[in-house]
Order: sequence, then C-alpha cells, then structure tokens
Amino acid sequence: MNTSIRSTIETRTSVNDFQPNLPLDDGAIAKLVDLATRAPSAYNLQNWRFIAVRSQDAKVRLKAAAFGQQKVVDASVTFIICGTLAAHRQLRAALQPSVEAHVMAQRVVDAWVAQASASHENDAVLQRDEAVRSASLAAMTLMLAAQGMGLGSCAMGGFDAAQVAQAFGLGPSELPVVIVAIGHPATGNWPQKPRKPLPEILAIV
Repeated sequence: MNTSIRSTIETRTSVNDFQPNLPLDDGAIAKLVDLATRAPSAYNLQNWRFIAVRSQDAKVRLKAAAFGQQKVVDASVTFIICGTLAAHRQLRAALQPSVEAHVMAQRVVDAWVAQASASHENDAVLQRDEAVRSASLAAMTLMLAAQGMGLGSCAMGGFDAAQVAQAFGLGPSELPVVIVAIGHPATGNWPQKPRKPLPEILAIV
C-alpha cells in the first residue's frame, strides 16, 4: 500500500476542538471540494452539493441548527454535504463530459440513463438511499483530503435537518446528510480511538 495513503487513514482523528479564527481561503476550500468529488457515486450521478459555511453569520445559523455544538464556529469551515434526490433526471448532463472526453460511448450513456430512470423514477426510497450513500462517500473523501492537507476534521450527524434546510435555503431535492467541520486542531484532542478486533467484524468467505 502507498505509505502516504496508509498514513492519512491511520492518523485521521475526529477533532472536537479547533483553533478559532483561522479561516481557509477560497482556494483551499475549492481544493477540498474538488478532491471530495473524486468519490464514487452510482452511475456517476454525482448527486451531492457542498455548502461551505465560513462567515460568522452563517456559522451562527448552523450552530443553532446543530444543537449548539461549538466546533461549528471554531472550525475554519464547516461543510453541509447534501445528497440530491431525483438525481437520475440530470444523469445525462452529468455523463456528457465523459462522452466528450472519450471515456464513455454515447450508447453506454443512453443505456445508463434508461436504466437509472427506470429504477429511480418511482422509487423514493432508492433515491434517498443513493443520496445518502453518495453524500457519505463524498464526506469521507473530504475528510481524508483535509487530513492530507494537514487539517483536522469531524463528521457530525447531530443537527436538525429541517432547520438546516430552512436556514440555508435548500431545495426540495436537497437532503442534508452530514456536516463536516474542518480546521486546525487545538491541543488536547483525543488520538484515534481503538477499533474492534478484525475477527469480530471480518468474515472471509
């Protein structure tokens, strides 16, 4: 295994305490999201959207929706990662760059679009499942990107989804899945907590 990838995974921790007043610039935020979008998604739906909460006003609104968690305002930037419902309706547009880059043939795109439309159009549960899966994969990739850039991160599921949607003007097809705080860790954070032994969680069949 590439040693830098292994080190990134093994040294990542969930940071609860960040150094405040150390914002990230637009370029660093864009780089983080660019790397996060390298995560996989079914059919390459790319059914996600990232809201980078950096201003003090926006952080205060998000903190209120996140049950008062201080890390939201202390982190350099806190991302709201949304999964997109009914993403199959924009699949053709999402795949068009792959045709233009000669990665995929047009007939393959047509087949994927037909298949995704048939399976997703009348299945709200599948749409939600795909939105959650894709946003979660993107969130993990975002956290590894942050670790690789010398930053700390923390994934947060403790928030009122309806309040987040209202406070940040999310559309009806946008599902806030996870919040990820990213910034410079303060001193005193826990190291990575021990994991369960492999024999308890691994079956090779």
